[in-house]
Amino acid sequence: MVQAISTSSCCNILFSKSHRSTSPRSLHRFNHYSPSFAHRISTGVQRKAVELPLPETVTQQVQNKEQRKTQFALENLTSWLLKQELAGNIDAELTVVLSSISLACKQIASLLQRSSIINLTGGQGTINVQGEDQKKLDVISNELFCNCLRSSGRTGIIASEEEDIPVAVEETYSGNYIVVFDPIDGSANIDTALTTGSIFGIYSPDEQCLFDLDDTSTLDQAREKCIINVCQPGRNLLVAGYCLYSSSVVFTISLGKGVFAFTLDPTYGEFVLTHENIKIPESGKIYSFNEGNYDLWDDKLKNYLDQLRQPGSNGKPYSGRYIGCLVGEIHRMLLRGGIYGNPKNKNSKNGNLRLLYECAPMSFLIEQAGGTAIDGVQRILDIVPEQVHQRTPIFIGSPDEVQKLQKYLA
Repeated sequence: MVQAISTSSCCNILFSKSHRSTSPRSLHRFNHYSPSFAHRISTGVQRKAVELPLPETVTQQVQNKEQRKTQFALENLTSWLLKQELAGNIDAELTVVLSSISLACKQIASLLQRSSIINLTGGQGTINVQGEDQKKLDVISNELFCNCLRSSGRTGIIASEEEDIPVAVEETYSGNYIVVFDPIDGSANIDTALTTGSIFGIYSPDEQCLFDLDDTSTLDQAREKCIINVCQPGRNLLVAGYCLYSSSVVFTISLGKGVFAFTLDPTYGEFVLTHENIKIPESGKIYSFNEGNYDLWDDKLKNYLDQLRQPGSNGKPYSGRYIGCLVGEIHRMLLRGGIYGNPKNKNSKNGNLRLLYECAPMSFLIEQAGGTAIDGVQRILDIVPEQVHQRTPIFIGSPDEVQKLQKYLA
């Protein structure tokens, strides 16, 4: 015979019949439940106790409590970098460099948001080494990047779109990393408050080109040549990333083990992890080319674009989108898929974008997310730059879309 004795509202204890008598000590141990309980014990009941599962409502309450806890368990960029350091993916010096870059991006984002108010729109009245008119924020953002990298004490050489030649950093204590960057990509969009961004890449130091600088502010020809020779193919990148300045400020980075994106929370002033291990869709229905140059392009490329504008099996053609900012194009592509192209044309035989600090870092990110990046013939990351400001054509995006393009260009 089995009797059930209720001990609480959430569980029951079952007792099976036993032929052994129960000692007075045992009776005293269980007396606190009820008088009738002691009576049943004395009659030979009690063998073992079994706890039944909690009712479903109690389980749901526990789960809901856990969910409420995780809603506030945010991971910021700093803590994420420290975890990567502990995992051995980066060293302490590289952590400091990346923290300094994120600080520069926060400062640039703040200036962009107030650019019309504090009179930072319009041109600077100067021209950079590529013959392009510089915006006020082109110059200021370059200074912000350089100052943050110098103050890190871990950067050996800086190469920027806004600098004629790479700059050796005198304030280096250790690390000696080579940092290449475009401080403001799409600066033509600043005056109309459209999407802009910053692009960066980090290379390991070239041991043959490490030297001590004296107090003079100029470099001799041998040293200049040594700095220029640090140009490396994109496959040598240790880290690449960008910061998108739009309705949100998004810091996207790859350490060579996936792509992660952090969104700036203006309340705390911190980059918070919002996109983990991004994977680009295998295909997409968006193409991004500046079709104002259509008549300047190769006939093979024209045939490809003509095909995209034809209705597909679903009765709809591809959608054309063009932001005029490489960062914006790549960010959308990572999340939605598609293809972006900046090809060579009759006026620009080598394309328009710079290889070292624009195409290579973006190609690194796209490949880490599962995409493809080519110049029409070869992989972008395999091209060895001969000059700091060398240009290249680029076709980049979802692997299926780039493969379709290659069939037309063959």
